[in-house]
Amino acid sequence: MAKEIKTIAVLTSGGDAPGMNAAIRAVVRTALFRGLKVKGIKRGYNGLLNEEIIDMEARNVSDILQRGGTVLGTARCLEFKEPEYQKKGATICRKHGIDGIIVIGGDGSYRGAQALSRQGINTVGLPGTIDLDIACTDYTIGFDTAVNTAMQAIDKVKDTSSSHERCSIIEVMGRNAGYIALWCSIANGAEDVLLPEKYDYNEQEIINHIVESRKRGKTHHIIINAEGIGHSTSMARRIEAATGVETRATILGYMQRGGSPTATDRFYASIMGAYAVDVLLQGRTNRVVGYRKGEFVDFDIEEALQMKKSIDEYQYEVSQVLTI
Repeated sequence: MAKEIKTIAVLTSGGDAPGMNAAIRAVVRTALFRGLKVKGIKRGYNGLLNEEIIDMEARNVSDILQRGGTVLGTARCLEFKEPEYQKKGATICRKHGIDGIIVIGGDGSYRGAQALSRQGINTVGLPGTIDLDIACTDYTIGFDTAVNTAMQAIDKVKDTSSSHERCSIIEVMGRNAGYIALWCSIANGAEDVLLPEKYDYNEQEIINHIVESRKRGKTHHIIINAEGIGHSTSMARRIEAATGVETRATILGYMQRGGSPTATDRFYASIMGAYAVDVLLQGRTNRVVGYRKGEFVDFDIEEALQMKKSIDEYQYEVSQVLTI
């Protein structure tokens, strides 16, 4: 089976994440070292359907480790959910001599990889998302950089919030997952954290907490609000009206997706990229690479998609205890 793999391709799909370039570089250089031909597919599945396919050599991935984003570009492709376009994608792969594809992205990207696998194209997925919301892995490419970016920004907001004796609601990314918010709540010493997995929308409890903190002489109050809850600006208006404390909302937004990746994201993404190539060479398909309990592993995509992930109860408890 391994002898059938002669040419592989790599694409990035969905939201970009710091460290994707490290993964691309590792895929290209590992494949070349193993004697394979490598192609890059630009703009995700959209680029596959439009045959935006280029040959990749070692020089194509030089000097990209430190760059955020993805040199291959990325795009959403709703068409690829349809069987006719999945079949078209597989036909294009065969036209270009592509035996296997490595897909770097999240759950939606994995479903596209699964569809190609059913069409006879060997596929392996890598977890590329800042949200840390892929259940089969303890690590996702980009999370470490994103949470450090958010942490540094929150430190700055905290400084000015203390100077003006304000309450600050700082909204971080993560879609419907609260991992960035949870990590920042501990790393930044926030007074409150609102997670989609935990928040009961009892705003009065937050108001009471702010009032009690002021009585104890606290000069600022930091609330980390997860993207999955949102509405930070309107929440700030309500809290200011109820407490009399000047309250401002700061939405960090897409800055969390950019920037030079941390050493952790560069290292883990590189190992995952090399691992994915070797999975293909072992003749395995429809797999997703993960990192669990200190080891790099892989799962069947269907199994991975069915796994569930939730906020660690003890970590959440600690985040509450440390606000005292």
